Amino acid sequence: MSQHDDGFDESGAPADLSHAGAVVDKAIEYMASQNIGELAIASALLGGAMGMLSRALSEDAVIQVLNNAISSVRAGELRNRDH
Repeated sequence: MSQHDDGFDESGAPADLSHAGAVVDKAIEYMASQNIGELAIASALLGGAMGMLSRALSEDAVIQVLNNAISSVRAGELRNRDH
């Protein structure tokens, strides 16, 4: 995907989102190789994400992000993912 001058790719996603996702995937692989449990890994990542969101967004915006995540769970969007 090509990057535009505004820092977003042609799909509208931040240009560095793919890179950040790859780094997180490697961190997850590393923690799993260290026999850290899935729930501990997920909780740590969620806590880190909440910290990042709270520094970047207002409380109302963080609540909207969380409400969107809750809606996705309720809609079954996570059911067909690997567990």
